[in-house]
Amino acid sequence: MADSRTARPSDGLGSSSPAPAVTRAAAVLDALAASATGRLTLSDLARELGIPKSSTSNLLLALEEARLISRQGAEFTLGRKLVELGAAYLSRLDEVQEFYRYCEQAATLSGETVRIAMLDGTNVIYLARYEGHPAVRLTSNIGDRMPVSLCAVGKALIARLHDHDIDDLFADDAELPVLTPKSLRTGAELKAQLLEIREQGYAFEDEESTTGVVCLAVAVPTRGAHGPSLGLSVTALKATYTPEQGARMVKELRELAHSLGNPMG
Repeated sequence: MADSRTARPSDGLGSSSPAPAVTRAAAVLDALAASATGRLTLSDLARELGIPKSSTSNLLLALEEARLISRQGAEFTLGRKLVELGAAYLSRLDEVQEFYRYCEQAATLSGETVRIAMLDGTNVIYLARYEGHPAVRLTSNIGDRMPVSLCAVGKALIARLHDHDIDDLFADDAELPVLTPKSLRTGAELKAQLLEIREQGYAFEDEESTTGVVCLAVAVPTRGAHGPSLGLSVTALKATYTPEQGARMVKELRELAHSLGNPMG
């Protein structure tokens, strides 16, 4: 006799959730966002959710009516409504508005490519980008994720975590994602660099995510116990970058970080 505690395959994702439909809808959006092509079929999504095609079809119809997804032939993609929702979220973040105001009037950063990002586990999510340097347009887009080990802002953010939290995230022999010959390759290499970041108070990325590009970053002081973990970074071309330029960039990044973390001065 079968064990009654064993979930049936048809239960699928969300069977233990207080709102299974919401959980499954979120899983659909996550699956489409993670897809290499940005497109998945009904069969693909049914397999992803672990529920029958009929149930998946009803869920997709509801998401399509809400403009959260879009149908293109036999495939589905993320819908434009998500852009509206994302823009509404960002417009209500005081930090993002202050970020743009500061970059526009800053002596050095106004002519550079500057970003603000939020820590999310072992990744960062880019929330905003100020483009003052027309030559540097190969940086991440708003909403993109980047492994913390590959970007200055990610390393600046995890450098302020407790050592035991960093150990939980990265074992010494952990293999890190690699994008260029200069990318860090192990958890031990990352931890060694974090010690340097703590000492100097900022992170420097030397062609670790993109050949020919360097980046400097600082963490924003946390606003309240539950405030977002934010960081600021500025990108420059390696061919024209100088230590003097870097010093000016770091000075203004720190000023902006102080303003974002301590709005009352």
